[in-house]
Amino acid sequence: MKTKQNGFTLVEIAIVLVIIGLLLGGILKGQEMIVQARIKNVIADFSGVSAAYHGYQDRYRAIPGDDARADRWTNGRVGSNNGMIDGVYNVAGCPVANTLPAAGTPEPCLFWHHLRLAGFVAGTGTAQPVNAVTGMLGVQTGDGASPPGPVLAGATSPGFVSLILCSANLPEKIAIAVDNQMDDGDARTGTVRGQLHTGGPNPAINAAADAANYAETGANIYTLCRTL
Repeated sequence: MKTKQNGFTLVEIAIVLVIIGLLLGGILKGQEMIVQARIKNVIADFSGVSAAYHGYQDRYRAIPGDDARADRWTNGRVGSNNGMIDGVYNVAGCPVANTLPAAGTPEPCLFWHHLRLAGFVAGTGTAQPVNAVTGMLGVQTGDGASPPGPVLAGATSPGFVSLILCSANLPEKIAIAVDNQMDDGDARTGTVRGQLHTGGPNPAINAAADAANYAETGANIYTLCRTL
């Protein structure tokens, strides 16, 4: 006796394909929403820290991290009061506890310490905050690039000389979108500039920050810096 083997009808196959398409579309849409949320978070970091910095300056007439009168607070460690943040954004070893930091604590750490003591930034201690993709947020004066001056034909733009806030470990899609929304979309110019990571999750900022524009390869990671 022969048994009859039933296969899938075209209608059943079509329904399965539609369901798979809907699932894939939902996954891709969800991923895009996550990326957009991270872009907004990075922009909010730049805007929020900038507002906190200027609020501190208005109230205390000093740069947070460099403030020589930060001992107005019981746990406040004073800065050098030289009008700069001495040190680099990715300085290691910022103490975490909300106690008096040790003498010689780097000013990029004291920057967050002072803003937190003043109530402009949430949290306690001097630890460096992180962005939406776990890259370091930090400040330094200048980016180590070329000195200010006119830009000659074919030359890279002059580097930052003022205080900058840097956000590291940003995938290219996020970095490009942030620069486009906040500035001119060019990694080499404007108030927001980018540097391609060539090693380490939180690399130092140097002249390479102005050397080349963004390149979309699907794998590039950038550090963005913005003037405060």
